[in-house]
Amino acid sequence: MDNMGQAAGQAQLKKDEAMNKASETCQQGQQQAGGFLQQTGDQMKNMAQGAAEAVKNAVGMGGTNTSSTTTTTTTTRP
Repeated sequence: MDNMGQAAGQAQLKKDEAMNKASETCQQGQQQAGGFLQQTGDQMKNMAQGAAEAVKNAVGMGGTNTSSTTTTTTTTRP
């Protein structure tokens, strides 16, 4: 009977170890996925900001990156 108790205790211990390892692996996977999603979100935000700046510059509403030229034409009649 003692051998059965020891075997049951060892089986329980192995089960607990396997569950802990699986839980740790799952948590690591979640952390890696979160980091990937954060990077992807940052990249998308930067791309959208760049596109918005390009549109502003194209229509002449850009900030310090734009240059303006004014041309004045004078016509003199005899």
